[in-house]
Amino acid sequence: MANRLYSSLLKRREAFLGSNLHWNGLRSAATDAQSRKHVQVEVKDGIAVVRLNTPGEKVNVLSKETGDEIFSAFQEYLASPDIKGGVLISTKPGCFIAGADIKMLDSAPTAEAMAEISKNGQENLLTVEQSSKPIVAAINGSCLGGGMEVALACHYRIATTSASTQLGQPEVMLGLLPGAGATQRLPPLIGLLDSLDLMLTGKSVKPTKAKRLGLVDRVVHALGPGISSPEQRTIEYLEEVAVQAAKDLASGTISVKRSTSWAKPSDWKSKLTGEVPFIQNYVFDQAKKKVMKQTLGKYPAPLRIIDVTKTGLQKGKAEGYEAESEAFGELKMTSESKSLISIFFGQTECKKNKFGKPSVPVKRVAVLGAGLMGAGIAEVGIQKAGHDVILKDTSSKALGRGMDQISKNFAKRVKKRQLTSFERDKLMARLYPQIDYNGFHTVDMVIEAVFEDLEIKHKVVKEIEQHIPDTCVFASNTSALPISKIAEASRRPEKVVGMHYFSPVDKMPLLEIITTDKTSNETAAAAVSVGLKQGKTVIVVRDGPGFYTTRILSPLMAEIVRLLQEGLDPKELDRLSKQFGFPVGFATLADEVGIDVAAHVAEDLSKAFGNRVAGSDVGLLKELVASGFTGRKAGRGIFVYSGKKGGNREINSAAGEILKRYAIAPKKPHVAEDVQMRLVSRFVNEAVLCLQEEILRSPTDGDIGAIFGLGFPPFLGGPFRFVDSYGAGNLVKKIQEYQSTYGDHFQVAPMLEEYAKTARKFYN
Repeated sequence: MANRLYSSLLKRREAFLGSNLHWNGLRSAATDAQSRKHVQVEVKDGIAVVRLNTPGEKVNVLSKETGDEIFSAFQEYLASPDIKGGVLISTKPGCFIAGADIKMLDSAPTAEAMAEISKNGQENLLTVEQSSKPIVAAINGSCLGGGMEVALACHYRIATTSASTQLGQPEVMLGLLPGAGATQRLPPLIGLLDSLDLMLTGKSVKPTKAKRLGLVDRVVHALGPGISSPEQRTIEYLEEVAVQAAKDLASGTISVKRSTSWAKPSDWKSKLTGEVPFIQNYVFDQAKKKVMKQTLGKYPAPLRIIDVTKTGLQKGKAEGYEAESEAFGELKMTSESKSLISIFFGQTECKKNKFGKPSVPVKRVAVLGAGLMGAGIAEVGIQKAGHDVILKDTSSKALGRGMDQISKNFAKRVKKRQLTSFERDKLMARLYPQIDYNGFHTVDMVIEAVFEDLEIKHKVVKEIEQHIPDTCVFASNTSALPISKIAEASRRPEKVVGMHYFSPVDKMPLLEIITTDKTSNETAAAAVSVGLKQGKTVIVVRDGPGFYTTRILSPLMAEIVRLLQEGLDPKELDRLSKQFGFPVGFATLADEVGIDVAAHVAEDLSKAFGNRVAGSDVGLLKELVASGFTGRKAGRGIFVYSGKKGGNREINSAAGEILKRYAIAPKKPHVAEDVQMRLVSRFVNEAVLCLQEEILRSPTDGDIGAIFGLGFPPFLGGPFRFVDSYGAGNLVKKIQEYQSTYGDHFQVAPMLEEYAKTARKFYN
């Protein structure tokens, strides 16, 4: 089988002459120039410049139609003896090729159909790779997934230093592996270790690092403004450089030498891992151990990437290509891949502003409170959104701590070469720390991040409205207080909205925006636009106690405390929750959230929801707080925190003594699956209630919020996809069983019960 495939690949060496190229399983004759929609071709000094730009889309993706046009254009032009070489470039700002068209991949009904897509992609790219005339990939903007595979097949790669330029193979994030030859092309190009790092993490690299790795052959600087925009000037300059490179490659003026030598010590790592079998085996074994430690085997794609790469290196390209296409097909049919792809589509939807473009764009923002959250909000405002930000606090000391937090974070980025010193200084120049209201008459939005107390927030609202223009939006970063209650203090409730960030703000991707019945469409549009500019994945929910994320976390926290009261060891609780797929153990989660915060929220939400957030004794949390055991921030909570990263944390023995005073006898033995389902069922059931009560606008918002805000296992797709896969009927039976055993804090959501009766699903 493998030899037949490789023979087929090798037969296509002849530089596009006379063959009918086929892309993604469907054969098509060469598309003539008049019918091309995505591609335009111009001959410059004997070089065929193929310009890619999918009309009406923000990014170029590698669909069947796009692939047909690219390959047929090269086929048509490189067949001419007058053409010396080719250049592939995108004229779309900020994007080379962002990856394969996921909707196209979703259309394949079977593993065999997916494998055929992979094989055809491999064949077409081998045809590019084996062309007797040089083809240069000119990269400006995102070059990811299928786009990276196209670039790898080209003979020479040039990338610009534009901020949008990034290169990578993120297929693992969709539960897949690269399916058009990258598992076989990357190791000889950049070495085994770096290849595995790129494919197993799915991370992207900037052009300078890509050059060091050997992913690109040349880096050219992006240009500044001139007669045309900086982006346009950069693309035009990149094309000039790429055309000259193609001419030089064709004439032999420059040559690409990528071979390594034992005579060069700098090549030893690549030679050892690429050519010495026992060292290769050690690398693959260590990679597999690391993957298993990080994923507990919940994600099949990383393990298949390791196996396929190993097959190619140790059994040859024929076996490697065959293993790649087979694995690509099989992975696409897994539940894990389907869940991860659904998350991708969900994120894409959450990157859109469904309220439209605000009539008054937000340019200047004020943040009240320079604590951990306030400083984080200010940081993403200046760094990602490009806003001018006023950071205000009531004292210079508090302001200094916030500024120090931002400065340290930027210093780390400079050290990692993610920012230059000059870029850091430019960003800090956009930040205006102050203890008064000077300049507030110019701001478009105020985001408060003060203490979680309704009286304090009312005072802030009344005070700030004396200094801001009527058009200014007031946003509260509360995590649980109803926005409608906060808006009662405002003379313009239509301008009040909730913007719930997650800590640490610079790392956590989710932003939960909360609207009340009085929040205007313009206010909501402004809030979403700010969140998107800050790089956040945004969900918009309706106002109510705890909104969505805090509300579904509360019954989970109650069950965590209940299990600790029943005597379940905190380390065992952590192990079981991580074994289920959560990134942080639940006992540790309580410390991360803050025992004081958990106690405060539990009391507040119990007034609104009663039994649904009951099951444990909030007095336990209050006593822990009174003893100073508020969690990680205090150095002691359920665990003791030494300040050192990693390591085996010890249980706080003093907290353990308090737990004993609140002990209750377990009604059933603590069996792993039972413990996990007690926790997860309460979390998921409350999510369904939020949809039923229209706090959520859609199951997609619920899944995205739970995954990116609270760490629900991505391979399960979120609480609503979990219900679909586990079965609503099965989940109802579990909850009813727990209700009879533990009490009425387990109570099936009516919507969930209805779905169980009618065998409905949240997703088609």
